[in-house]
Amino acid sequence: MSPPVPLAVVRVTRRYGEFMAVNRLGFEVRAGEILGFLGPNGAGKTTTLRVCAGLLRPDEGEIQVAGFSLAREPMKARASMGFVPDRPFLYERLTAREFLEFVAALYDVPAGTAGARAEELLERLELDSPADDLIETYSHGMRQKVSLAAALIHDPPLVMLDEPLIGLDPLGARTLKDLLHERSARGLGVLVSTHLLEVAERLCDRVVILSRGEKLAEGTLAELRGGRGEATLEDLFLELTRGAAAEPL
Repeated sequence: MSPPVPLAVVRVTRRYGEFMAVNRLGFEVRAGEILGFLGPNGAGKTTTLRVCAGLLRPDEGEIQVAGFSLAREPMKARASMGFVPDRPFLYERLTAREFLEFVAALYDVPAGTAGARAEELLERLELDSPADDLIETYSHGMRQKVSLAAALIHDPPLVMLDEPLIGLDPLGARTLKDLLHERSARGLGVLVSTHLLEVAERLCDRVVILSRGEKLAEGTLAELRGGRGEATLEDLFLELTRGAAAEPL
């Protein structure tokens, strides 16, 4: 029997008053893949990620994380994911090392395992030297790295990242990509929302393209190309989203 998919989004709808932010959206993050989540501003990407992370409740639909229903088994579902939001919240009066210890304890990671993982992540992300400085002294890029380390400290089946490359220098961006590829190679799932289409083309195994809260397309680059030769992801994205924008409301 095959393990459950890291993330299943089933006909999810989310409204803000009369505004339909996400409309009956469905997709999966499969085991061993990096799925790109793309769309123009206001397409519903961040809302969808927040719903999947349990920060917002859907008005309709179902979220399953590693086979656990987010509505019926919220503790197990949340323990099976790591989430890096676009604006990470960190306890600024803690050091990076203290913050990782705190997060690991929340997930009941044994102290020895947590310590070893924290040291590895701090070194990989070039935070080992400032690891004992207060987070309030960190740059945006350093805070982004701490948030990433916190999402990985319990080694969950699913990691979701909202614009994770913003604020990272080239070496930090490369390290992030390496960490995500390592997770997919282990059979874990990764969902990445990004506006950087060239990065998505190189990083992701498949992509989902949204506009106005609805899915326009889903598949590998080859599948999205169809018979369009060597079209880039940027070419396909602009073609799809311009067409959607031209439709009447």
